Amino acid sequence: MEFRDGSSMVDITGKPSVRRTATATGLIYLKESTIDAVRLHQVTKGDVICVAQAAATLAIKDTPRLVAFCHQIPITAVDANFDIEDNAIRVTITVTSIAQTGVEMEALTGVSAALLNIWDMVKSLEKDETGNYPSTRIDGIKVLDKKKEPIQ
Repeated sequence: MEFRDGSSMVDITGKPSVRRTATATGLIYLKESTIDAVRLHQVTKGDVICVAQAAATLAIKDTPRLVAFCHQIPITAVDANFDIEDNAIRVTITVTSIAQTGVEMEALTGVSAALLNIWDMVKSLEKDETGNYPSTRIDGIKVLDKKKEPIQ
């Protein structure tokens, strides 16, 4: 299907399936007191990292529904790492597939969903007296690496 402006999904019919991996990362900056609550499992909504990991996995699987021209491909592995720093949580996700197209959009979507879920889980701790989030921010979402390797 082609749109009137000529945009369309790329035809990958003739491409061979190969092992593909992509790693993406991003940060959410939080107050030190919020970081402490996450570390000590004292966030009212529950285990922040566990929920963010589940949300990332669901988002990765749903990437073709969220990104208009992204192909539906089989996801064979997801590796999610959460590094709690002094004033931030870094999310790094690696996605693997054996497919005809890359998985960088899935990795980026997983990172984004994890970070958004962290924000949702801790927002009551981050709000100021006016209900705003003056110091909370998501930053640095990017692809760190992507590879494709022939299937042996």
